[in-house]
Amino acid sequence: MNISESFVSALQSVRANKMRSFLTMLGIIIGISSVITIVSIGQGGKEAILGEFDDLGTNVINVNVKSVDNEIEERDYLTLKDARLVEEKIPEVTTVVPASYGMGNIKTDKDKKFAEIDGVTHNITKLMKLEMLAGRFLSESDIEAARNVIVIDNITSKKLFKRPEDAIGQKVKVTIGDSNSNLTVIGVAKSTGGDMAEMFGDNYPGVGYIPITTGERVIPDARIVMFSVMLENMDNSNEVASKIVHLLEQTHRNKGKYSAEEGFKELDMLNNVINIFTMVIGAIAGISLVVGGIGVMNIMLVSVTERTREIGIRKALGAKNKDIMLQFLTESLILCLIGGIIGMSLGISLGLVVGKIINIPLGVSPSVILLAVGFSSAVGIFFGLYPANKAAKLDPIEALRYE
Repeated sequence: MNISESFVSALQSVRANKMRSFLTMLGIIIGISSVITIVSIGQGGKEAILGEFDDLGTNVINVNVKSVDNEIEERDYLTLKDARLVEEKIPEVTTVVPASYGMGNIKTDKDKKFAEIDGVTHNITKLMKLEMLAGRFLSESDIEAARNVIVIDNITSKKLFKRPEDAIGQKVKVTIGDSNSNLTVIGVAKSTGGDMAEMFGDNYPGVGYIPITTGERVIPDARIVMFSVMLENMDNSNEVASKIVHLLEQTHRNKGKYSAEEGFKELDMLNNVINIFTMVIGAIAGISLVVGGIGVMNIMLVSVTERTREIGIRKALGAKNKDIMLQFLTESLILCLIGGIIGMSLGISLGLVVGKIINIPLGVSPSVILLAVGFSSAVGIFFGLYPANKAAKLDPIEALRYE
């Protein structure tokens, strides 16, 4: 018997016992669909998370004030003068983006929104892409004049003013601790939280961007504890980082109070963590494939028992052991392949549905599909080998006598 005849015979056997074949394939279907769903959502989630960094500059060194046994003094904190000095003295530096931060409420007479208040310069738009939905962003003159203006994100504008256009020119009160400041909204930017911010809505903090010079009176104890330093390239980033730290130490006459590190070196670590997590969860889901394989082995052993006389007749007519083995191995392989194809289709469909619900793009690579089909085939061959071998070794005389 050649392979094509074995294939036809296997399909006929599957069709002859539709319900039993379907129940046998169910374990394979569940296993494959689970693995593909989990892996595709994992890949989509990774792309969504890493995509949040796409709008940020990657040639960045973050300079921080670091605490050494809580010995940070007022003179150790960074200043706008330091930012200008780093830009002027270190040729590899293209832009320095200082920032101060505070958490509080942005209020109107009718409502309020909990938000992060960022004291920034106009250069922040070089570090991160801010899509303006209405109005404008902070200008250099806003920073120099320390104007009482604010740019809010669309999450905040939706809460306080319904539409971005309605927010422009409106007065808001920014409250941080005991500090209250009246500011004018000059722009509405799209939230950097993206789909996640939209999904959590009111539970996601808003953002307000104010001139860093205005932040000195709006944000209590406002201090610049970090610079984002943008470089032309990262070829000699370690050397540039050392230069920046040395310059700041000379300026502030201190030692060991600053650190400078690549801004997005954590991306590789995050990528690895997501990959490991996806693999572990996928492996756990893959246990059902083993269970499905055991089900295939069980039903093939039953099939061998049921068809003992058929095997005896075929051997009596000249069929060799390899022909019998090929027939039952092909049948096992067909069961697993059909189950794998159904499971693959179901897994992709579930991934699309779940991805749409949680706003994560589906990420199914061809390698995942090939892996699923390959694994189905491997399960079919591995768990079908013993029943096929048992059938091939049946004694034809004893098989013919079997009732």
